[in-house]
Amino acid sequence: MAWSRGAERAWPLGLLAAALVAVPPLGGDFLAYQVGLYLLYGMVAQGIVLAWGRCGFLPLGQALFFGLGAYVAGLALKGAATNGWWWLALPLAALLPAALAWGLARVLFARRFENGPYFSLITLALSMLGFQIANQWSSVSGGFNGLGGIPELPGLDRYGNMYWLIAATCLASTALFVWLERTPLGTLWRAVADNENRLQFFGFATNRLKALAFGLSGFMGGLAGLLYAPHQGLVTPQTTSFQLSAELVIWTAVGGRSSPYGALLGAVGIGLLSATLRQHFAYWEVLVAVLFIAVVLRYPGGLVAALQALAQRLGLVLQAPAAADAAPVSAPALRAIDEDAVLEFDAVVVRQRGVTILDGLSLRIETRGVHGLIGPNGAGKTSSFNVLTRRLPLAAGDIRWGGRSLAGLTADAVARLGIARKFQIPSVFPSLSVADHLRIALWARRATGADLLRAGTHGWTTPTRQAVEAEIPFLVTEQHRVAGELSQGQRQMLELAMTILPEPRLMLLDEPCAGLSTQETAQQLQVIAHAVARLGNTALLIEHDMSAVQALASLVHVMHQGRLLASGTLAEVQADAAVRKVYAGGHK
Repeated sequence: MAWSRGAERAWPLGLLAAALVAVPPLGGDFLAYQVGLYLLYGMVAQGIVLAWGRCGFLPLGQALFFGLGAYVAGLALKGAATNGWWWLALPLAALLPAALAWGLARVLFARRFENGPYFSLITLALSMLGFQIANQWSSVSGGFNGLGGIPELPGLDRYGNMYWLIAATCLASTALFVWLERTPLGTLWRAVADNENRLQFFGFATNRLKALAFGLSGFMGGLAGLLYAPHQGLVTPQTTSFQLSAELVIWTAVGGRSSPYGALLGAVGIGLLSATLRQHFAYWEVLVAVLFIAVVLRYPGGLVAALQALAQRLGLVLQAPAAADAAPVSAPALRAIDEDAVLEFDAVVVRQRGVTILDGLSLRIETRGVHGLIGPNGAGKTSSFNVLTRRLPLAAGDIRWGGRSLAGLTADAVARLGIARKFQIPSVFPSLSVADHLRIALWARRATGADLLRAGTHGWTTPTRQAVEAEIPFLVTEQHRVAGELSQGQRQMLELAMTILPEPRLMLLDEPCAGLSTQETAQQLQVIAHAVARLGNTALLIEHDMSAVQALASLVHVMHQGRLLASGTLAEVQADAAVRKVYAGGHK
């Protein structure tokens, strides 16, 4: 069955809306009341989908934001019964959890470029702390017995039409997450999960991207808590507990951690199943656990992945692609940077675990064009790139770019100064398409926050992109193929293209021809030469293949034992007795 792209995007939401509308007439008010509760849990789970399924970090304390929102809403509603000013505090039920989640993420991710388990453990500890505070702060929370007597929202009956407000809010939250997934921001979130380290070398502050995602997940938890308080009329410490947090993660995993629809499916499906089993089977929790294990083993993507597979066999699409094709449009101009393109290593010292890697390296790169950086293995070539791009700490000395010290900057801040890096082992985003890689490279140093929310930003193009695509044809013919399926040679060429597209003032190329055939090497060298000539920039090339250095480099710098040994043309350094004593390059 043929579907337009608009229909592909709209019909899943339409199906969800139809299902929500059908609940009260088909199941009655009590079922609607139950479903309303599980929809609220599903909204919290959608925040977990964003953090875990999209950005790659797992929060284990999401109930903290849900419970905080519920308590704030309960207090505001009780206060509003006697003083109308309390209504002004009701939005805080969603805003305070959002601010808490955002601030927590900014602190935890401030200086790290990997997610790791520490974040999950800290959110778990905070959930446990929230539970203890809710239990002990009886004067505010009601203690163990909870905060009771919470009035209904005006004009709404918790056992009747309150369901429709919950259903409408849930539909809106789903539409929001589906829309965000298709924006450039959604692509960047997926890139964070795939290869956060690589994304930082484009100049994106990934700690802010993750904080934004976690803040939004906290907002969604607080919003669900805001509706939970009048829906239940009672808020207990269990709303902030680790037990509920664990259940939310389980529901997300069963439904599908990569889909906002999966979050709802898991929460409502397991919630209703548990309620039914609880009435008829003493060991109902065992059955739910068996179901969880079976689904995760059989369908790692959750139940929604199984439904997507079925829908595709029927010619349908359950969820639109994250990055829709857009009509080509000229990208905005690059942000202005200092034209002074002089790179200086001034007596740089780097130590790791007591070993001196760079031992007073002094090097000045001031002429544009390609500079070769050669030397035997262990000379410190890649380490010089690592300290320059802030992946190794500077023990002594200084590195200046355009007269500005890079000491103390983060990797993304260095990239925003017009420095791009290509790795020896190609570093790509395995689950993203070739087209997505090129888009991300074009957004670097160009896209504003507003641009990342516009679908048209997907269509950005530049003369440089057109030239590179003409030189590397598979970038067009294989544009919808994910990078994880590419050959080694294709990944090398893709990463080189990504390094060129931001039009940097300085390109750091670490063995760009490693693993390539003779023909692929010739093509790669041609792309590099054309890019440097076209952009008028500087490239620092690490290579052991002397034929590649000879073809590209006007000047060559030889390193040995963490120091600069010699500089000059290739012929001059090859004739240097000190160089000949320690190093002999090879040829392909």
